Amino acid sequence: MPRSEIDGIDRKLLVALQQDARLTTEQLGRRVGLSASPCARRVRLLEAAGVIKGYVAVVDQSKAGLPISVFVSIKLERQREEELDRFAEAVARWPEIVDCYLMTGQRDYLLRIVVKDLPAYETFLKQKLTRLEGVASIESSFALGQVKHSTVLPMIET
Repeated sequence: MPRSEIDGIDRKLLVALQQDARLTTEQLGRRVGLSASPCARRVRLLEAAGVIKGYVAVVDQSKAGLPISVFVSIKLERQREEELDRFAEAVARWPEIVDCYLMTGQRDYLLRIVVKDLPAYETFLKQKLTRLEGVASIESSFALGQVKHSTVLPMIET
């Protein structure tokens, strides 16, 4: 993307696509006040710049048979680069981990793990997480319910 900033029309495009990525170019253009051709060009530029990373279907976790979300705090024995890299490589391989954040504060990582039931989490914990070299402690918290979930970033004008 040749320009360095996202303008107001780009923000409108991003909001509309986050709400419904299946909009046609014509529908999208109508929402943001552009004809189809310049609309398609802007979307291509946003894709090329990596602002739009891809398109996905948002799946209902419970209806897909995966109702359990577990938030797991991980403390490593050491926070050297090689230990951090080894941990990141391991968690990237495990589909049960849907989110992983490197954190500041008391813990090094915060994970969100999605499983079908408690025995599935126990298996994941015993066969994967506890076997990782360099993990000093693991704390699990089970979500009782979801108050808010959004895949739409707040594209506020700056």
